[in-house]
Parts: sequence; structure tokens; C-alpha cells
Amino acid sequence: MEEYQPMSAESVEALLREAGAETMIRAGRSESYGAPRDFSFEVKGVFGNGMGLHVVARQFNYRDPWEAEGRVNDMVDVSLLRDGSYSPLPKGYPFFQETDLEEGVDEERLREIILVVRDLNPKIYLLQELTGG
Repeated sequence: MEEYQPMSAESVEALLREAGAETMIRAGRSESYGAPRDFSFEVKGVFGNGMGLHVVARQFNYRDPWEAEGRVNDMVDVSLLRDGSYSPLPKGYPFFQETDLEEGVDEERLREIILVVRDLNPKIYLLQELTGG
């Protein structure tokens, strides 16, 4: 049986740091039921190529006791940043096509997104602009 790997601000920050990003984290909600419900954490990471990711866990998912203990964050929303502004990826990538947000991303998919964004040459935006692609 597959075990759920909950994501935390620290685990997402570690993924981004391992890939070479400068990071910032902010926790927005405590474990208490009286706490605000907008998000539980957010992490921003910026790579040397000027591209970045803004990862937000908006709420806890609830699992049955045999799946995981209580409330977990196993899905996050990921926004793509280019020079500090939200942006889609150029054509030809499996995510961020005509949108700057990917919702409901699990850890495996987040790892894929991090590698693509880290390795992207931002000049491809200019090239697609020039060629009309």
C-alpha cells in the first residue's frame, strides 16, 4: 500500500533548495480549528535563471485513519514566476500552458516541475515571441 507523504513548508523548501533555488517560507495557519483557513503554508523559490515557483498549500486534506493520520497536505498549488511576475511556460511543456497556476500537485509532480523550471533557459520566451510561436 502506498503511504501518503505529507508536504510541509520545510519539505517543499528542501526540494527547492536541493535544486539550487533561494527560498522563503511562511506558515499561515496553525493546527487549531479556530485559525484562519486561507492557507497552511507557502514557499517561494527563485532559481539563478530568474525563474521561480510559488508553492501554496491552501488547506489540509482529510484522510481516513487507515490512510494517514488526520489532516495532511499532500497536494499544493504551484504558480510560475518569471522575473517576479506570474507567467505561463512557453509551448511544449507538460505544465503551465496558457496558465501560470497548476492546482492539486502532488510531491512527484512538484519534483518534475522544479526540474523543468530550474533548467529552463528564459531566452526561449524571446525566441517564441520572435518566431510567433
